[in-house]
Amino acid sequence: MSSHTDATRILGVGILGAGPVTQAIHLPSLARLGHILAVRHIMDVDPTVAESVAARVGAAHSTSIDALLGDPDVDIVAICSPHQFHAEQVIAACRAGKKAVLCEKPFAMNADEAARISAVSQETAVPIIVGAMHTFDPGWIAASEDWGELPEHAHTIRSSIVLPPNARFEDFATEIITRPAGAAPDYSDPEVIKGALRGGVMGLAIHDLPLIRRFTPDFKDVEVLEARHVRPFGYVISLRTPTRSIELRAAMNNTWKPEWSFEAVSDDAALRIDFTPSYVQAGSAVATLTQGTRTTVHGPFEHNGYEGEWRELAALATGEKQPPSAQSLIDDLTFALDIAEATVTHVDTRNAVVEGARA
Repeated sequence: MSSHTDATRILGVGILGAGPVTQAIHLPSLARLGHILAVRHIMDVDPTVAESVAARVGAAHSTSIDALLGDPDVDIVAICSPHQFHAEQVIAACRAGKKAVLCEKPFAMNADEAARISAVSQETAVPIIVGAMHTFDPGWIAASEDWGELPEHAHTIRSSIVLPPNARFEDFATEIITRPAGAAPDYSDPEVIKGALRGGVMGLAIHDLPLIRRFTPDFKDVEVLEARHVRPFGYVISLRTPTRSIELRAAMNNTWKPEWSFEAVSDDAALRIDFTPSYVQAGSAVATLTQGTRTTVHGPFEHNGYEGEWRELAALATGEKQPPSAQSLIDDLTFALDIAEATVTHVDTRNAVVEGARA
């Protein structure tokens, strides 16, 4: 095959895990990119789900990771399995000689796993990106090209998320097959509260933490000032570093209009980015940048961050772009892990103080 033909051929995608994110987000995104990407193989441990989801896109299906990784039609692997399997599957995809790997967040469970992934990626020269979709949103990218020295001078950073439960958006997007059944949590159990807060950081806040870290040069010195669980699902977490004040807020309920915003403020400039809710595929974020008396609005653009990450993968797979540094991915992960751990520790400490006061 000639190099020209190889550079212009449609790249084959294999997806490990065919749950709601694959069905409601990745397949619609890939359907809009049929000129460069095509789904060739769907793997899921549930054979009925694998077959049904694959049939939607005319792809092969299997219940075996080895079958997908051994499929010569698969150039790019997307890892959408439960997070405890991510590290081993990323490493296996790299060793299988694929052209690029997308891993849903978090791509590892701890720093040791992240270091192993980094080493294998460097050894095999297979680029990896993590599915933090906001970093690939054209609204964020346009703002980053225009914000000047705001990351160096920002003193206050906020992430604010108000969403209905995921299932509502998933059902808007597609007919979901075999959604896991949920149980009513026991909020009288401190371990349940801690688990909910950890899950909130690693499942929801983690989308914005790479953005926050971009504005936090001293991110390794983060401290939790306050952490509260918001029922039925959400959090209010106040953080600080020696030079930054950071607020993380989220609530998932059936009442409010959806909102997902990121803000960074310095003495003489402010950035606000309004992201669209993920599942409704409603286009890009809109970034409003105020510098002195000048206000600039970037967006909306034609595609969102999910489509942006697939465009990035195609460019990485063909060598048109260079991958992000492994250290950057590790720093994003350890920043999230540090916040999750510090949040849980803060709750533990606060509970000990309350119990001591009652004694």
